[in-house]
Amino acid sequence: MQLQWLLLLPALPAALAQKDGNDTLLWGAYRPNLYFGLRPRIPESLMTGLMWFGTQDYTSFGKARHTCEQNELDSYTWTEFDAREGGVQVLKDGLNNVKITTELLKVAGGEHGGSWAARVRGEPLRPDEPSRISTIFYLGLEGTGGVEMETDEEDDGIDGEIKFSGNTLQLDDFKVRIKDGPNNHHLTEGPFYEDFKDRVGKTHFVGRPLPSGSIWKAKDHILKAVVDRFREVITRYEAPALPDPSFILTLPDDVYTNSNLFAVQKTFDGPFQFDIFFESASAKQKLSSTTLDQGIPALLEAYNNRFEVAFPYPADYPAEKRQSLSAFSKAVTSNLIGGIGYFYGNSIVDKKFSYEWDEDEDAPLGSDGETGARLTEPKALLTATPSRSFFPRGFYWDEGFHLLHIGQYDNDLSLEILRDWINLIDQDGWVGREQILGEEARSKVPAEFQTQVPNYANPPTLAMAVTAFIERFKSQSTARGVPDQDLGMDIGTGQVPLSTTANTVPTTNAVESQYLNSPELAFSFLKSIYDPLKRHYEWFRRTQRGQIKQYGRKARSRTEAYRWRGRSEQHVLTSGMDDYPRGPPHAGELHLDLISWMAFFSRTMKDIATFIDEKEDAANFAEIEKAVIDNIEDLHWNEAEQMYCDAGVNEDEESYHVCHKGYLSLFPFLHSLLPADSPHLGAILNLLHDPEHLWSPYGLRSLSASHPEFGKGENYWKGPIWIQMNYLALSALHKTYAAQPGPYQSKAKAIYKELRKNVIDNVVKEYERTGYVWEQYDPLTGEGKRSHPFTGWTSLTALILAEKY
Repeated sequence: MQLQWLLLLPALPAALAQKDGNDTLLWGAYRPNLYFGLRPRIPESLMTGLMWFGTQDYTSFGKARHTCEQNELDSYTWTEFDAREGGVQVLKDGLNNVKITTELLKVAGGEHGGSWAARVRGEPLRPDEPSRISTIFYLGLEGTGGVEMETDEEDDGIDGEIKFSGNTLQLDDFKVRIKDGPNNHHLTEGPFYEDFKDRVGKTHFVGRPLPSGSIWKAKDHILKAVVDRFREVITRYEAPALPDPSFILTLPDDVYTNSNLFAVQKTFDGPFQFDIFFESASAKQKLSSTTLDQGIPALLEAYNNRFEVAFPYPADYPAEKRQSLSAFSKAVTSNLIGGIGYFYGNSIVDKKFSYEWDEDEDAPLGSDGETGARLTEPKALLTATPSRSFFPRGFYWDEGFHLLHIGQYDNDLSLEILRDWINLIDQDGWVGREQILGEEARSKVPAEFQTQVPNYANPPTLAMAVTAFIERFKSQSTARGVPDQDLGMDIGTGQVPLSTTANTVPTTNAVESQYLNSPELAFSFLKSIYDPLKRHYEWFRRTQRGQIKQYGRKARSRTEAYRWRGRSEQHVLTSGMDDYPRGPPHAGELHLDLISWMAFFSRTMKDIATFIDEKEDAANFAEIEKAVIDNIEDLHWNEAEQMYCDAGVNEDEESYHVCHKGYLSLFPFLHSLLPADSPHLGAILNLLHDPEHLWSPYGLRSLSASHPEFGKGENYWKGPIWIQMNYLALSALHKTYAAQPGPYQSKAKAIYKELRKNVIDNVVKEYERTGYVWEQYDPLTGEGKRSHPFTGWTSLTALILAEKY
């Protein structure tokens, strides 16, 4: 992906446009919990962040903006974002009457991840009212190496550009420069202006040494420096005759010895602009404002062209909606990719904890024999995040859905993330359902949710990401003219049926992919994740197995039954559908959603084993898949209710069906486990299309509107509409039941068309009304509810719009 603007800049050789995947993905907006924070994918390294507050009064200082918070800004959104090249973000702060635009441009080159340039622009949201903003940009360094301010210190601040230089083992030598824009204005009147006129309009700064692991607390240290100076200066004045806040709420202009945190403050009156340049010494290039002037428009043009390839405009929507729908799709896709974070640190694991109905299980808790809560060894993870404000960390349940969307735009980026998740699988085959790595991540999580338990699972959605990659590869290979039957590859033994370069063809994946164009690379990647993924699969079968014979149950397979461990009386958090109604807890209960996930997981393992020519394994997985699907019929179908149900155990120790109409009832359908001519398909379609139960003008409800618990209690999964579940339903309809001949094909087509429109129209309507996409939607009104922005799986609406399943 070569940007044309590189050719226009003599200072930037065209060779710098040759991009290696790891190189172009080293730096990024990998601090998604901040409104604007950059860092590399290096455990202990350089980190940057942006803060701001209004100077129209003193109270705004106490509400300084830094970390993403619920209900703080009117909106904040990456309108366009490419993880390899950068993008544009718009933040609207009504309280301080400012719209801040952050522009990021990554410039590949050298041997240490390249350079980057960022521009921060501000303008009033309401032009007829004052907009007075103080911005603070900071950089902090942890680990080996150092950073220092090159610009000479001045007691009253610095005129002109401010420069820093540093060095780390992984980044080598680098420079950071911060430069004002051409038309900034500063307050030149107000109470006691004459006392401060020598400081007005200058850049103020501070340098402080912070202990290891403390850079994430930069805001506290920086604002303390402002407060300390304020307390020193304010003693000269008596209320109510005080200086204007912009004169007195400033950094102290001093740098302590051995500082590893530096902050730079600029205060403006009206529109403003400043640029930040990070220059890697090995790239041997000088960035300037011209780089941004020319590079950002070229980046946006290239991004828009690529986006239309990945997410073509739907033919069934009128042309007059094109601008608004395209802007929506770009924003939710950009926010999903702009919400990718790099996390490094330890987590809390308790290998002993279990609820009483789990204690009679024989499954071992861990090969190391340790019990009790403890901190693990530090681990690293590149992951998308569900919500930058409320859930800025990795979630297993969510990540598989994230990767479906990311993979459609940038296949190789999705594999980078998938590889990191696979690397978290331990020797027992377990991976924690929440990745709360390090103190910064834990600071956003209530204490009761911080500890992970190694016999607790979560829906194995990573299998969806693997399946999607294989499907994308097959689609690309078909475009080359390679028949499906030739895609079982003996690449490991030297048979390479496809050329890696000569037959490269355009792809519907927006960003050019090495893995989709190279059978060898695709084979190598799948081979590298196969053993840990297989270990993970076997962990599920070993630790989440349910009981069949003990309660008089009859099934074709004596082994394939499953239940979620780690439930409480009211919640099955491990299922992902937290408060969805279930039966009373019992060691003998069986869960329909988990056995359905295991059927899908078995199918995925069969597909990957076939791809890498593990014939014996592939045959074994096929047998397990059939056995699991057979047992879904034998153990979970209730003929009287005409629905699939959980199985519980009553007081007489007899098995019975626990039937609650809702998402749970649909799981065999959602994973396309039923054939198109299944005798049960008609009843499922009737259930989901019935307005008395799941159907609404806004999408499928999570629980039947006729259920006695609908909308009651916590009301998390007791009626609200979840977009990822609607996506699964639409995918099953589009790819299987509306596509394959069967007695319900016409009905499936009609339901698909209507459901797709309902979901799209409501999510877009709420986005345009509120400025956000939401965690869930009200089942009666369609209003967005709970955390926002929730550009995790709610962003799947862009895939639904483009019909990419």
